[in-house]
Amino acid sequence: MNIASLREVVSAEEWQLRVDLAACYRLIALYGWSDLVFTHVSARIPGPEHHFLINPYGLMFDEITASSLVKVDQACNKLIDSPFPVNPAGFTIHSCIHEVRDDAGCVLHTHSRAGVAVSAQKAGVLPISQQSTFVLASLAYHDYEGVALRDDEKPRLQQALGNKNFLMLRNHGLLTVGRTVPDAFLSMYTFENTCRIQIDALAGGGELNYVNPKIMEGMAQVMKTVTAGQGANIAWPALLRKLDKLDPSYEN
Repeated sequence: MNIASLREVVSAEEWQLRVDLAACYRLIALYGWSDLVFTHVSARIPGPEHHFLINPYGLMFDEITASSLVKVDQACNKLIDSPFPVNPAGFTIHSCIHEVRDDAGCVLHTHSRAGVAVSAQKAGVLPISQQSTFVLASLAYHDYEGVALRDDEKPRLQQALGNKNFLMLRNHGLLTVGRTVPDAFLSMYTFENTCRIQIDALAGGGELNYVNPKIMEGMAQVMKTVTAGQGANIAWPALLRKLDKLDPSYEN
């Protein structure tokens, strides 16, 4: 695809956000969490206007580049001309979270096989792995109401999420909220692995060993220690180097 570069068109701050978001899409494809062209990752552009970047509808996640990302307003109207369509219906979940969470710089939603499988289990996420302890410390659930197309579902979704950073959409999939794109990605990496481990453990058929609830206290501080106080930035540069070795075109 020949897509005109927007590097000289947008601010340096927006361009860096575009590069990070394009990298996030490529990593989702790399780790096998994508669902063809469906699901979205949205990132809010800093500023009072409430403008967002979202994927061009119809591109596979491993095709997305910084310049192909579409800039939209809160109603998903294009703000920079793009040859690609956008999916307003797919932005429903994202827009309602951005609306009430000032800290939601990035909202990441997946329909991964393991995520949907656990979302269909009545007990939800079980405290059976180290990964699950990080998720359970900030986990909310939202009951399935059909494909998320209706505006009247937004208040219930907002209420369900509250101030949590992990949301299990029952019978649907996974969602994470992050201050930055790297934060949302690292949270989803942990969420996805939590679900994969749970499916594998249940498939093993043996009696499960549950983590002591006391261990899950103070997980926010534990995460700071684990990431050396850098949050997702402890891993993000290495992930970008991984992409650069495979295909650096996401930066275009």
